[in-house]
Amino acid sequence: MAERAELLIDCRNSLGEGPLWHPDRGELFWFDINANTLFRAGPDGKIDATFDFGEPVAAAAVVDDKRLLVASATAILDFDIETGRFSPRLALEADNPATRSNDSRVSPQGAWWIGTMSRDESGTAGSLYHYFGGKLTTLRKGVGIPNSTCFSPDGRIAYFADSPTRRIEKIAIDPGTGVPIGDWEVFVDLTGQSAVPDGAVVDAEGCLWSAEYGSGLVVRYTPDGRRDRAVELPCPNVTCPCFGGADLKTLYLTTASQHMSAEELARHPHAGSVFAYPLDVPGQAETPVRL
Repeated sequence: MAERAELLIDCRNSLGEGPLWHPDRGELFWFDINANTLFRAGPDGKIDATFDFGEPVAAAAVVDDKRLLVASATAILDFDIETGRFSPRLALEADNPATRSNDSRVSPQGAWWIGTMSRDESGTAGSLYHYFGGKLTTLRKGVGIPNSTCFSPDGRIAYFADSPTRRIEKIAIDPGTGVPIGDWEVFVDLTGQSAVPDGAVVDAEGCLWSAEYGSGLVVRYTPDGRRDRAVELPCPNVTCPCFGGADLKTLYLTTASQHMSAEELARHPHAGSVFAYPLDVPGQAETPVRL
């Protein structure tokens, strides 16, 4: 029987995504992409603030104790946590109204990998980008739905999934810049299963925790790709995990309620909310992005 995560924040987002624990502030941030909104909460689960960006926002990176970078549908934004003010730093597919940002994570080198995708979730109009030292470069094109972006603790392996393929891949990266230096290879293959790999994060032991959309599970995989354990949620569409808490031993999990019928929502009334699960192994603290 799977272990079970507990409800922490009954926010019932349409598309909860991109959870991030700020290590200096001791606060949890996450997005409702479909509501153009960033949320901020304390470790007790109380929402302290919400921020409306006027367009879809999906992912963030820590700069310092007062600032984040936020990936919106059209730009990488400088965001002031205290005032809520934001301004564009770089354009991000601003000339393509059909796409938006999606999954992201900062590598141990400070390189921010950011994915984009079609707003209607169709086709392969998305890309995967690498932001480092003020420069944005393209790593992959022809991406359907970018997800599972995360990194090994030693900063030598990156993970990534184009969700419709149902495969999580891995690649060797340069330990100084976070740029790929090897070939992509399959790490986990869920072909033929109903679960779809969504967001992921790697713990201090190098094991990958994968939110498997449609299954109601987050699954831990060992560095050799073996399924190790699973944590169950009381709703099917688990979108992304992150580690948090003072000791980084709390697994926070965002979920989605979009595309669910009235009957499904009645069965899963807390779909779209944030859940938490205590761990016996710590995660990795978020690395500040290299501006």
